[in-house]
Amino acid sequence: MISRRDFVKGGVALVSIGTTAQSLLKGAVAFAAQNSAYVADPNNKRTLIIVQLAGGNDGINTLVPASDPVYRSSRKTIGLPEDQVLPLAEGFSLHPALTGLKGLWDDGKLAVVRGVGYPNQNYSHFKSSAIWQAGDPEMNLDNGWLGRTLEQLESQQHDPFLGFNVGNSTPDEMRTPKIAIPSVTDEADYGVKVAGKLVPTTEARTATMLKLYEQYPSNSPYGVLLETTADSAVSSSKMLQDAAKTYKPAVEYPQTSFAAGLSLLAEAITSDLGVRVGHATLGGFDTHNNELAEHQERMETLDGGLTAFYQDLQAHGKADDVVVLTWSEFGRRVAENANGGTDHGAASVCFALGNGVQKGLYGDAPDLAALIDNGNVPYTTDFRRVYATVIERWLGVPSEALLGQRWDPLGFLAA
Repeated sequence: MISRRDFVKGGVALVSIGTTAQSLLKGAVAFAAQNSAYVADPNNKRTLIIVQLAGGNDGINTLVPASDPVYRSSRKTIGLPEDQVLPLAEGFSLHPALTGLKGLWDDGKLAVVRGVGYPNQNYSHFKSSAIWQAGDPEMNLDNGWLGRTLEQLESQQHDPFLGFNVGNSTPDEMRTPKIAIPSVTDEADYGVKVAGKLVPTTEARTATMLKLYEQYPSNSPYGVLLETTADSAVSSSKMLQDAAKTYKPAVEYPQTSFAAGLSLLAEAITSDLGVRVGHATLGGFDTHNNELAEHQERMETLDGGLTAFYQDLQAHGKADDVVVLTWSEFGRRVAENANGGTDHGAASVCFALGNGVQKGLYGDAPDLAALIDNGNVPYTTDFRRVYATVIERWLGVPSEALLGQRWDPLGFLAA
């Protein structure tokens, strides 16, 4: 028989129950009480997929100002040839590896936001990532910006997969003390585990397990969340494994872990598991050395995964309901370094793609001749405007309370 101690020790595979301080729970309850008007539109079933480009993506070699003389003089080794980049508009082009995204641009389904950053850029991976994940450069807001958003969506929808992360643990932007976020890398390994091994979830065993969790007083810190998480873990693992039996990708995904993760998200979306916010991460963007080869590989991986994901959703009739947004904690400096790479920078670019996207270049183009902090591109678009756009215009939730102040949305999603 499974003891409560064994179950807690073994855990529910890749499901976060949250262990933040009790004050955060009190703060979330207080926020909900004071902001009851900030609730999601119950008729909105759209899905937002967030893709983190971890390590600091070089926005200058992603959205390339190929004819800019400052670009040419600053990047004599890693500057991309003008006859190889993929022209978009206004003198800007895509990295040559982004052929699939160029196709989406040509079809009117890709937007690029330029100069995205925040005041007083921090150049630490950890700190800058934390700022983006909190949605607050001052770090005064509790939990993650997606976690706060999910709390509002949960007021109208209670699916176990309301928020869904591909990975081993809940990303900080999705953290909330109120909602359990399934984090999965392989649906075959997702379920109840004891001593690290999956155990069959028979009805009798499930009932016994949930009864053990009910022994924990619901009025204790995180008592309700603990009980809800256990119940959600059981139901979500069954839902995902049932979905795996019927889901057939409509396209062949590249043989990368990133593409496999996007296929898992597509499985959940096309199987109508109730996903409103999904999250995936692609790492390896800290290109201090040998950037031409390293960034080429990252761009190929990003392009192949996102293109297959879009085509899969399109074939399953779900592309109208999904928007993908990319972000990275910072960009790279304009000038290349002595190792054929680039060092930590400031502003970068975000991609938004999907049938609901308004094609175009958004945000003012940074001036490569007017640099800050030892050769960094100054930001021209506050990242909170990007967040406000997807929160309000895609997910249908007022963003002011979630971001701490009012930010005007950008035009890449229709009002």
